Amino acid sequence: MPNGVMIVAETAEGSLAPISAELSGVGRALADELGQTLTAVLFGSGIGGLGEELAALGADRVLLADDDALSEYQGDAYLAVLERIVREQAPEILLLGQTPNLRELAARLAFRLETGLTTDCTSLRLEDGVLVMTKPVFGGSAIAEYVVDDARPQMATIRPRAFEPATPQASRQAEVQPVAVSLDGVVRTRVLETVKEAATSGPRLKDAKTVVSGGRGLGGPENWKYVEELAETLGAAVGATRAVTDAGWVPASHQVGLTGVTVTPDLYVTVGVSGAVQHIAGCSGARNIVAINKDPDANIFKHARFGVVGDYKQVVPALTEAIKALRG
Repeated sequence: MPNGVMIVAETAEGSLAPISAELSGVGRALADELGQTLTAVLFGSGIGGLGEELAALGADRVLLADDDALSEYQGDAYLAVLERIVREQAPEILLLGQTPNLRELAARLAFRLETGLTTDCTSLRLEDGVLVMTKPVFGGSAIAEYVVDDARPQMATIRPRAFEPATPQASRQAEVQPVAVSLDGVVRTRVLETVKEAATSGPRLKDAKTVVSGGRGLGGPENWKYVEELAETLGAAVGATRAVTDAGWVPASHQVGLTGVTVTPDLYVTVGVSGAVQHIAGCSGARNIVAINKDPDANIFKHARFGVVGDYKQVVPALTEAIKALRG
């Protein structure tokens, strides 16, 4: 029989990644509604101390796969261990983050388990004990709901920052269990080199709570300064459309969109961005979109909470100065 809710937490530089708290929050809510337990699974090396942190976030049980072979993400290794855990524990619901590593792991695992998977979910709810998974489709122009009819577990990956993170409660206790790791003959590849993203002066684009993005409407690279000055004033990360990165105005790492980075900030400001479907696919999870564009019919205004129709060379400097004045 299926047993409770299971989440797969993640680490980042030796600590729990932010997605772990978000998974814990939604997982705990679903487990409480079902009247069942919440189990957290964590992979890595030297992660024993993180069990208590997952307990504080709401887990009833924590399964730690702690092994040197799991220190870096390796799809074959993670899949072999997680498949065995899921088959043994038989959870009703299994949640992972829509992150570069675990979205791959989720798809491979769903195939092995012959169950359904809905990726990049922005909302989850229960109807008669069945998980209803909601996600944007068609570049964010529509919302679709999915259910898994017969197979179990019901699997979903959740979009980062789409769910409220759990609030740690130091008094919470959980049963922490080590998981035996046996990978003989399983791993077919190995990591030869890890190249870290170059450091920037501002926040990382994918983690930023505020993002300012520029588009082709800026006219040329000599006008990119308007985007950078506004971003610096807001303490924001800088994003761009594909047209801008293809033109070489900024590195490809700044691209927001279907083939770039997906961002979910609290505030997303666009300057000269038309709002093509491919770009909207990367920013539709933003809580608030502010659009500045001289074209009143630009598609971006259909997705913006606030819009300014006007010449960005007049609007952006005035906005930048106003923000500076408000911040003293």
